[in-house]
Amino acid sequence: MKSIRPGRIVTPFALTALSLAVSLSAHAVTYEELLDDHQSVHQVVTNGMGMHGQRYSPLATLNTENVHQLRPVWAFSFGGEKQRGQESQPLVKDGVMYVTGSYSRMWAVDAHTGEQIWQYEARLPDGIMPCCDVINRGAAIYGDKVYFGTLDARLVALDRETGRVQWIKRVADYQAGHSITAVPIIIDGKLITGVAGGEFGVVGTVFAFDAETGDELWTRPVVEGHMGYVYENGEPVENGITGGEAGVTWPGDMWQHGGGAPWLGGFYDIDTHSLLIGTGNPAPWNSHLRPGDNLYTSSRLAIDPDDGTIKWHFQATPNDGWDYDGVNEVISFEYEENGATIKAAATADRNGFFYVLNRETGEFIHGFPFADKITWAEGLDENGRPIFAEGGRPGNPADTSDEQGETVLAQPAFLGAKNWNPMAYSQDTGLFYIPSNEWLMDIWNEPVSYRKGAAYLGAGFTIRPANDDFIGVLRAVDPVSGEEVWRHENRAPLWGGVMTTAGNLVFTGTPEGYLKAFDATTGEELWRFNTGSGVVSSPITWEMDGEQYVSVVSGWGGAVPLWGGEVAEVIKDFNQGGMLWTFKLPREYVEQ
Repeated sequence: MKSIRPGRIVTPFALTALSLAVSLSAHAVTYEELLDDHQSVHQVVTNGMGMHGQRYSPLATLNTENVHQLRPVWAFSFGGEKQRGQESQPLVKDGVMYVTGSYSRMWAVDAHTGEQIWQYEARLPDGIMPCCDVINRGAAIYGDKVYFGTLDARLVALDRETGRVQWIKRVADYQAGHSITAVPIIIDGKLITGVAGGEFGVVGTVFAFDAETGDELWTRPVVEGHMGYVYENGEPVENGITGGEAGVTWPGDMWQHGGGAPWLGGFYDIDTHSLLIGTGNPAPWNSHLRPGDNLYTSSRLAIDPDDGTIKWHFQATPNDGWDYDGVNEVISFEYEENGATIKAAATADRNGFFYVLNRETGEFIHGFPFADKITWAEGLDENGRPIFAEGGRPGNPADTSDEQGETVLAQPAFLGAKNWNPMAYSQDTGLFYIPSNEWLMDIWNEPVSYRKGAAYLGAGFTIRPANDDFIGVLRAVDPVSGEEVWRHENRAPLWGGVMTTAGNLVFTGTPEGYLKAFDATTGEELWRFNTGSGVVSSPITWEMDGEQYVSVVSGWGGAVPLWGGEVAEVIKDFNQGGMLWTFKLPREYVEQ
């Protein structure tokens, strides 16, 4: 396959003794290793520290008794002037760490020393249109390759040892507003990704490629009315529309630019052989222009990874008029009820509700608010459908003599009670640990029409904190009872992911620059370290040479400083950055 715009590879000393030693020890990553990653302690080869995304480690060397002795061992700088939001979760394999950064860059770093092995920079064209900062959330690894998406909506496959391009695939048209910020996932040899761009009126689509060759295997639009395809001998073959005819839950031709971008990617449930993935907001934001449920936007989907078929859907916010999306991660877990094991999936929505679903059927089991206050809905009915609050939806501009509809106060704000930043589930406590935020917005609707590559909102808004002394809340929540077991409040919004371990620990970062560790049972803060810039990424832990390590990327940015309105007063002095920090426990503090 011809490589298009391969980008720039930087190797510090050609093939140094360091990189040679690492390459000689490397071996192909098998699919079995990906499936077993949640049980592995010597490596991290999937986003979410396991295909189901629980972000739980069975390691307990580091625990509540000794975490206060956790110390930095090395730090690696991303360098240059491209220090924007850093949301990447690193991967670790054969003593090498793979990490992506802002502006579609990737590095291979020696996990023992922090020395660079190679660097790859995508050659981005002028005119890219990322909605919410120039971030990248991480890579996938399989065989002898490592993969990531770019801001101009391409997938890049690199040789793990050298960083040299193996293939580049154009996934979608960046000039229409498409980009890729999601972590792709490998399922049975298929590299699967979603694309961003809902704010530009794209048609949200999930794509699958052959991980070895880059050949396209299937496409699945997630806006009702659009055709999906499988590819046979390189030719597209119709594989059915997305579950309904055009216009059933969309008026007129609004479905043609309906949004629904699956911009966060998904996780895999091995029990049902399903890709569990969320879809974004419908376009435009002005919901009066598209009466109806607007399937399958603001939803969670179970997709057959073999051909892209939608097995089931659950829509959290029908006719979404607040930009609440539905992309947040769907995490597989199990619990006992009346002597039976419930195969469940949990998701915490931007709209403020936590949902527990049957992951085999998508059936709603139960749900409850996890945010302190919700104004747009009074609750959920027996099927999990929101009971819309009277006067909670921004007004229709057509009902006024002005071009602006009636303004309403809505809580949570459109950035969500929880945004992209992934929660974690502890197999020991049975709790989910949710990085959440308390803010509200004034929102109003405006007339709008679609134009390729232009913002397609039809709304205006202002955001402000809901409280004087905190915005962010790290919550420990029981998914069965709905009880909030403990909470830790933070002055600035929480925008990074969470990790939990068998050592009864919970790790997360803050925009103030701290990586923190908490007691998973009580919520007591046990340790903190200031990384020098905001932490808006997801930490990992693994074992190397008999010692437990923790790593996290530091670099303030993402959507909050771009869209946060009055929240800017809280975050205006935070510094940007780009550092990969690694910590471990000194041997003398490990119990023998």
